[in-house]
Amino acid sequence: MSHRNARTTFHGRLLMVHRYQAGWPKAHIAKAMGVSRKCVHTWISRFETEGEDGLHDRSSRPHTSPSRVRPSVENQIVAWRKRHRCGPDEIAAKLGMCPRTVSVACHEDGTSVT
Repeated sequence: MSHRNARTTFHGRLLMVHRYQAGWPKAHIAKAMGVSRKCVHTWISRFETEGEDGLHDRSSRPHTSPSRVRPSVENQIVAWRKRHRCGPDEIAAKLGMCPRTVSVACHEDGTSVT
C-alpha cells in the first residue's frame, strides 16, 4: 500500500523497469511517468539489486530512536508518579530531568499527568 503522496505504486515501478528493459532512456521513462530521473534511477537500481521485492514500499519508521528515554528511567518516572501523586514539574526536579520527558513517559504508560 503506497502512502497518499507517493507518485508511483508497485505496478508503476514495475512498468518503469519493463520500459527500461525494453530500451527506453531513463529520461523518457521519467517524463512518461511524471517523476524525476533520479526516481527512475532509484527504482531501477533497487530492482537490479533486490528484484521485484525491491519495488515494494518500505517503512519510513526509524530503525532506532537514540533520544528515547530508557525503559528503566520510564519505570522510575511512572513509579514516582504513582507513589507520590505529584506533577511533572516536581517529578522532574526530584529526578533531575526535563518536565516534558516526565510528561511523555507518563503519557506512554497511560498514567494521567495533571
